[in-house]
Amino acid sequence: MPLLTEADTCRKYVLPKFYAAQWNDDQISEQKSFTDGRIVVGGRKPTRGRQKRADYLLRYRHNFPIAVVEAKTIYKTHGSGLQQAKDYAEILGLKFAYATNGRGIVEHDFLTGKDTDLQVFPTPDDLWDRLRTAENITPEIADKVLAPYYHIPNKFPDVTKRSQSTGLCKRYCKANVGIS
Repeated sequence: MPLLTEADTCRKYVLPKFYAAQWNDDQISEQKSFTDGRIVVGGRKPTRGRQKRADYLLRYRHNFPIAVVEAKTIYKTHGSGLQQAKDYAEILGLKFAYATNGRGIVEHDFLTGKDTDLQVFPTPDDLWDRLRTAENITPEIADKVLAPYYHIPNKFPDVTKRSQSTGLCKRYCKANVGIS
């Protein structure tokens, strides 16, 4: 029997766990690049380094990423990608980072600062409820932050003013400008 690659692990083990937790294909972005890569100056011509790429970016709504997931082959420990997931979550301004080998799952919750071993991924509504509660997001702010992107230009100043204390504006701007 051949060894399973990371891609095999994702297809056979990780995706079914997302679906079991009520994530759908519109909410799951695979192999999502979120940086252009560092510019390296050397010699006569600058070059660009490798892009940072998350194995999975989970979105509560199309324009609202909520978690990053790093998957490793089933032969590695389930937590072996956690530091990478945490680094990516910090860059993206996300509050939830996960690492998995398809069998086990470890979550880092930036709201509490805790790492937790899980059997299943949280549902999209679960993560949204935790974020909304921890950051005191009112229904009015939620409606504006979760609005489709094409509505935002007219509402953006209002969103900025009302969401500065929750940090959502920073996340919202990164989510809609830096990630498509």
